[in-house]
Amino acid sequence: MSFLDDYLVRPDPQAARLGATVSGIDQTGATVETRVVTERALTLYLNAQEIVTMMTIGDHPDALALGYLLNQNMLKRGDVVDAVDYDEELEVVVVRTPERTNFEEKLKKKTLTSGCAQGTAFGDLMEAIDEIELPKAELRTSWLYALTRKINTTPSLYLEAGAIHGCVLCEADKPLVYMEDVGRHNAVDKVAGWMFRHDVDPARMIFYTTGRLTSEMVIKTVRMGIPVLVSRSGFTEWGVELARKAGLTLIGRARGKRFVALAGEENIVFDQDPDTVEEEGGRSRRKGAGGDE
Repeated sequence: MSFLDDYLVRPDPQAARLGATVSGIDQTGATVETRVVTERALTLYLNAQEIVTMMTIGDHPDALALGYLLNQNMLKRGDVVDAVDYDEELEVVVVRTPERTNFEEKLKKKTLTSGCAQGTAFGDLMEAIDEIELPKAELRTSWLYALTRKINTTPSLYLEAGAIHGCVLCEADKPLVYMEDVGRHNAVDKVAGWMFRHDVDPARMIFYTTGRLTSEMVIKTVRMGIPVLVSRSGFTEWGVELARKAGLTLIGRARGKRFVALAGEENIVFDQDPDTVEEEGGRSRRKGAGGDE
């Protein structure tokens, strides 16, 4: 898999801290051992103020903390961050900025989102859609087919154990940063935090997720300034409506040679015959093959 060298960050499904082997029985009563993902609490502070406690697999806590604050509009893309301090024993991460902040009122105004686990969006959900103008960006079908094949054959906890979501930052036909977590909102926040840390220009990026294309996923992608969002899963009506309003190219059910575009269709360049593309292999279908995840 030479394409694995293109990754700047990718999963390590064998990392001891991220999973465990558990014994049980199968449908015949036979003893089996299976890999399960870990889940641990991480409490986030912005300077001296406690913001939230998240359930996470525990990797990339700095990226998760920064991405969470960015996607909740508590940090802006141009803001200065002095330090991100993580204490593994206390399970605490502290983001430090030059100016003290107080988000007490904002924390009172929160909206439960459709993300799994405990996803919340603080403040005005429509702020990103109304204020951010996405760049025009083409999406070639040859890129889409290459990305889905590469991502779905990358070693990951998603393939190893299921019960987890993945998000991938891509450029053209190359997957660059692959983050996983028990909630898709955590996985996308990790990517957002990594982009902030590395000052990535979002205009040329493509965002891929294993999860549903909900309003939350659309809003977070728009807030990151990424013009293309792709998923192997399906859509919600509000997600489609917001994508159309924001000018986001929205691709769902992208598996093998198949995909459906419900927003930004005019940005798609059909440069590869689908008949030349192989259908998705069985290993890639381990999770959610029978319907939307």
